Parts: sequence; C-alpha cells; structure tokens
Amino acid sequence: MEYIDYYKVLGISRDADKDAVKKAYRKVARKYHPDLNPGDEAAEKKFKQANEAYQVLSDPEKRKKYDKYGKDWEHAEAFEQARQRQGGGPGGGGQQYTYTESFGEGSDFSDFFRSMFGDEAGFGGFSQGRRRTMSFRGEDYKAELRLHLRDVYKDQKQVLTVNGNKIRLTIPAGVEDGQTIRIKGQGGSGRNGGEKGDLYLTFRIADDPDFQRIGSDLYATVDMDLYTAVLGGKLEVSTLDGKAAITVPPEAENGKKIRLKGKGMPVYKKKNHYGDLYITLQVQLPKKLSEKERELFRQLVACQAQIDG
Repeated sequence: MEYIDYYKVLGISRDADKDAVKKAYRKVARKYHPDLNPGDEAAEKKFKQANEAYQVLSDPEKRKKYDKYGKDWEHAEAFEQARQRQGGGPGGGGQQYTYTESFGEGSDFSDFFRSMFGDEAGFGGFSQGRRRTMSFRGEDYKAELRLHLRDVYKDQKQVLTVNGNKIRLTIPAGVEDGQTIRIKGQGGSGRNGGEKGDLYLTFRIADDPDFQRIGSDLYATVDMDLYTAVLGGKLEVSTLDGKAAITVPPEAENGKKIRLKGKGMPVYKKKNHYGDLYITLQVQLPKKLSEKERELFRQLVACQAQIDG
C-alpha cells in the first residue's frame, strides 16, 4: 500500500491543532476542486488525497492511530489483537483467528504482520499442530454518486457499477450533500473465508437554480409586482411538487417572507415528514409607464403630501 503523508498533503506540521487542520484542508480542497480544474486528473488525485487526509486528521481517534502506525493505521485493531495473542501463551492445535480490518489491494499480509510481530503472528515458524489460519475481511470500497436536488425529492432506484459489479439500490428521499451511507457486503471479497467488505457511498447534490436547501427546508425568491405589493392579492409560486398559491397581504414590504408549511424537502428516513418552503417576496418596479400611469402616480404623491401635511 502506498504511504501518503497526510500532514504533507495538507501542508501542516504534526502538532497542528484541529482548527489548523480544517483551515489547511479548505485551502487545498479549494485549490484542487474538480469544478475549478475540469479534466485535470492530477488535481483530482490531490483533491481526493486532501479529503482522505482531512477525514483522518480531523478525527482524534483516527489521527492517534495514524500517528502510531502510519500507512497501516486502519489495521490498528488487528495489530493489538495479534499482540495480545502473542502475549497469551501457546494455543491449542487447529485454532483460527479472524481479523476483520480492511486491507488494500496488493497488501502482503505475511510481511504486514511479520513487520510487527515476526513469524509467531501466524505465518510460519510453528511446530506441527500449532499452525494458525487467518482469514481477512474484504476491502471496503468508497464511491460518490452525483445527483440533482430534484432527484432526491422522492425515493429513486439506481444501478451502480462498482469494480465491474452492478449494484441495485433504492436511494431514500431526503439524502443530503456529503451524506454517506453504508451498503453491507458490496465491497471486496474476503480471503481465506473472510467476509466481504462494505461499500460506502457518498452523495454529492448539485445546487438548484431555483431553491436553496438548508437541512430539510427550502428557500426561494419570487418576484412580485408593485400593485400586488400595495393592494395585496394572490401569487402563484413553484414548489418541488408543483404550483402553489400564496396570499400576499396589502402593503407587503420588499423582502417579506412567507412560509409554506410542509413544502420543503422530505426528512431523511421519516415517512411523510417534510421541511418548509420559505418564499422571499421581491418587489419589481413597473417599467415603460404610459403618460396616464405617470399622472396617476403624481396624483398619488399629491394625495400623500396632503395627508402628511
């Protein structure tokens, strides 16, 4: 497995605190983001490495393991289990130990454990009747799925191809950008009878031109003519499930917000639970007025002056 120095990837020292890690990650991720470097494979690789580095260094437990074990930090529990069994004295014949950590493709399991414990970790050097068989869990896979906001308004079925295998799954409505779900048993095959790894699928939800999403609530801006703002009336607006009519009160100010209860996004894995849609009214001044319309506005101004005077 290739060693990646996560500290070097983010350009920070090994004693950098959590805030420094976050700040450095944002800087690197912004620099190499795929949207800013379309078609640049080198930039995409650095972006993925930055994500990987941040996931480890921002988590105190993962960072502790990484600092101690380096590239093999994900196998820390396997190290400790083998270390305990090393110190527990000889075992009976025919014992089998299963280590459930994920190993990357191409890892040399013999060298991996010999480097920590020598041959007594279970790879040769045993007298007859004491040789142990070790099974290994398959590698966990990571994948991303890009969707639009409207795609996740309802449950939808997708067929993914991961490492040549087709995986059919139902994506629950309401998943959020950056959310990761675990699909059990859809990772790499195990070795020596070990169970298969899992697939961790991360969703990337594109911004919508009409709606801004915050949690399960949606926000939209709707134009309103001056006459409706002054006199009030009905206004038709768009929602993710069709059109809706709202009532504008007389003398509605520019920037007034109206809430449409239950017209937001579905709440993830909560059936029939929805957020709200918040409409911000934006007054549009009339253009290309006729002379008669201008005269009516002059009369209105005069009328207002008499009232104020």
